[in-house]
Amino acid sequence: MAQAYMTETGSGGSGPERRGPRLRRLWDKWRGDRGIWRRGLILAALALLLALVMLLHAQIPNRIGNLGSLTETFLPWLGLFVPVLLVLALVRKSASALIAVLLPAIVWLNLFGGLLVDRTGSGGDLTVATHNVNAENPDPSGTARDVAASGADVVALEELTATAVPTYEKALAATYRYHSVQGTVGLWSKYPLTGARPVDIKLGWTRAMRATVATPDGGVAVYVAHLPSVRVKLEAGFTARQRDRSADALGEAIADEPLKRVVLLGDLNGTMNDRALNGVTSQMRSTQGAAGSGFGFSWPASFPMARIDQIMVKGIEPVTSWTLPETTSDHLPIAARVKVAATGS
Repeated sequence: MAQAYMTETGSGGSGPERRGPRLRRLWDKWRGDRGIWRRGLILAALALLLALVMLLHAQIPNRIGNLGSLTETFLPWLGLFVPVLLVLALVRKSASALIAVLLPAIVWLNLFGGLLVDRTGSGGDLTVATHNVNAENPDPSGTARDVAASGADVVALEELTATAVPTYEKALAATYRYHSVQGTVGLWSKYPLTGARPVDIKLGWTRAMRATVATPDGGVAVYVAHLPSVRVKLEAGFTARQRDRSADALGEAIADEPLKRVVLLGDLNGTMNDRALNGVTSQMRSTQGAAGSGFGFSWPASFPMARIDQIMVKGIEPVTSWTLPETTSDHLPIAARVKVAATGS
């Protein structure tokens, strides 16, 4: 009896033996299904369309409602359609759709797979931060303290109001000895500031500035900018013409900058994928793209969907980049640590 029991249960895993035939039966069933290639052609077409939109996003015209820029703003989120199409293809038992779904998956990974890898490093000699504090912020003092707690050596604030500026100045005075406010943007620094002045971004009022920060490793030109907001309207699409003009003007100012080491901090109301920001993005590096972990979405703070707040550098090496905890603003503050020494003059 004992021997019979051992013979019956000692087959080494009747489970695998049963699973093997089950998988083979499923494969044989699919292989013998003559409609497996004909079903799901619409799903396959949708998958191909999705792949083409992501692959050729730069070719989508902006003439109609700035559709190209709108697509590029939320381009990473198109990847969510891939698992949906995959599940539908499995439900439909469609080999055509399953193969087609591989294309948008490959394109998405080619575009954004690198952002899924942690590229943060250690070291660096200058920490910078930027935050759109929101003109209607109910607790400007608390927001200022939260940003200062990041340990940043240089802090840029955008969307400052005349009534709130004294509050920010008082809250940051103990940490930052030097500061300059130009219009609705401001720069606070632990190191001396010189040459602080507005930057004309073709708006008629000041929403951008430039100053030289005298770091221990030499002067760094720091730009602070808050580009005009964009809107999505049913009758007009993605309205961003004013933002686009300001981006071009900002790009020209940075291109004319005499110092080789440049940092741009601010709310650009656009992502690195948005072609409308090419005047800026073509000559600078995103710290998040070069030394961050993940997408670093910053807006809206309650459910971040896009990184429209940017830290960008030229002639400086990004070391690490991250998003700071939520404040009482509708944006998340962001920070980066960079290496200034021996990277330019």
